[in-house]
Amino acid sequence: MRPHVTTAVEFTTRWRTPPNFRITSPLVPFEFQLPTAVDVLDRVRRDNAVRFTILGDDDWAVRMERTEKFRTAPLSEIVAWPFRLVHFDLARFYDDLFAGFQEQVMIPWRTFLASEGFTWQRCAPILFISTRGAASTYHNDNSHGLVWQVEGAKTFHSYLAPDRILSAEAAVIGETTAEEPPEHDPADRQSVRMEPGDQLWSHALTPHWVTTESPLALSITLAHGGLCHQGHYSERELALRAYWDDNPAEAWLHDLRNTRY
Repeated sequence: MRPHVTTAVEFTTRWRTPPNFRITSPLVPFEFQLPTAVDVLDRVRRDNAVRFTILGDDDWAVRMERTEKFRTAPLSEIVAWPFRLVHFDLARFYDDLFAGFQEQVMIPWRTFLASEGFTWQRCAPILFISTRGAASTYHNDNSHGLVWQVEGAKTFHSYLAPDRILSAEAAVIGETTAEEPPEHDPADRQSVRMEPGDQLWSHALTPHWVTTESPLALSITLAHGGLCHQGHYSERELALRAYWDDNPAEAWLHDLRNTRY
C-alpha cells in the first residue's frame, strides 16, 4: 500500500481516485472514547432499527433460533455466535450511549472537510459489530467512507485497480452485491488489516468486503454522500451523477444504504 495520508494536501490529492488508503494523525481532528463493544452490542441489539445476520455452518433451524433469541439471549452466548450487525442511525443514541459523539466527532470532521473546500449532501456515522469469522457481503457503496476501527481487528478487502474488476457504471446499477467476492487474482486485491485506532478511506462505488479477525470487533464508518471538492466529484461518482441525470426518478432510491450487509 502507498504511504499513509497524514496531511490535508495529501488527502485532497488522493480522495478522488482509488485505491483505498490509510489515514493517520494528525489529519483526523477528533477523539472519542466509546463504551466497550460488548456494552454497545447489548444496547443496539435491542433497538428496532438494528440489522443483523446470523452466520455460520449450522443448519437453518439453528440460525433461525439464534435470530429469534438475538435481542434477549445472554451476551456470553451471543458473542460466541458468528454474526454481523449494522446500525445506520446512531443519532438515536446521542443522548446516552453515544453522548458527545456529535460534538466530538461529527462537528470536528465536518469542519475539517469544509475548511478544505469540500461540500456534501450527507455525512453520517454507521456502526458495525461482528464476531470472528464473520464477513460482510461483497458490495459497493454510493458513499465515500472514513472507516474507523474502534475495537478488535478486521481486514478491509478491495482492489488495487477497481476499474479492472467492476466498472463504475456496473456498480451504479447494483451488479456487485453477493454473499462472497468473485474469483480473482490475489495480486489484484488490496487487503488492509485494521487494528484499534486505525482509519481507512474507502472510495465510493468500489467493490469490497470485510472480514473479522478478532473475537469481537466494532468499527464506525463516516459515510459521505455527494462529496465534492471545489466543484469536482470523485472519478467513479461521476458515473452515479450521470445515471441520476438520465433517471431522475431513481436518484434518491440509489442513495439508500446497502440492506444486505
